[in-house]
Amino acid sequence: MPDTDDAEALEDGPPIFDERPPTRHDRLRTSIVDRRAMPIEDLIRFVLAPDGSVVPDLKRSLPGRGVWVEATRAAVERAVEKKLFARALRTGVTVDPGLPALVDRLMCESTLGLLGLARKAGLVVTGFAKVEQAVARERLTALVRAAEAGEDGSAKMTAALRRRFGEEIGCPVLRIFTGAQLDLALGRSNVIHAALLAGRASESFLGRALALGRYRGVEAADPMVGPRASRGTPPQE
Repeated sequence: MPDTDDAEALEDGPPIFDERPPTRHDRLRTSIVDRRAMPIEDLIRFVLAPDGSVVPDLKRSLPGRGVWVEATRAAVERAVEKKLFARALRTGVTVDPGLPALVDRLMCESTLGLLGLARKAGLVVTGFAKVEQAVARERLTALVRAAEAGEDGSAKMTAALRRRFGEEIGCPVLRIFTGAQLDLALGRSNVIHAALLAGRASESFLGRALALGRYRGVEAADPMVGPRASRGTPPQE
């Protein structure tokens, strides 16, 4: 993390803002928090809006002057606390103190939106018995458990995973959403367990969910399972 001298260097050193969204050929950008060059996928872009406010550009598509921050809540909080946006953008800006929470909410909504798209693609199975059957028979990208899932049901589902895969379970089990959030995303009630069948939409949701966990500084998937997706041949592009 930068000390005072590092923060002032944002004003005195070469500009690290950009004047346009990245193209598909761009690979690296510099975080304004510690001035490290990092892959774009590990960063969040923030843009100077016409009214002088700083807004998150999670899709990396908004026009205007932008700067980059490592995609963790701690880094965004540091940028707000140390007034690094104004220094990096080299102009007066308005930064909402709730910016880190806004980013979390937007990331969460986007991730749950992808879960809804996976459901529309026919890749989401709900209901304990049906999920248990999917674990036994289907190619899986991930399982989702509501944060408040009971120990008994969770233990039974873990046992089903071990029967299928053995002790080295390679199917992530996500547990960062509440039942109410899952209900809303899937258009169902009382969703506690869900299985994501292998497919592009499921992979997109999984990647976004793991990114949300990294932003929050928590493990999005239970530690007893592997970080990657389905057993078998991955879906073709």
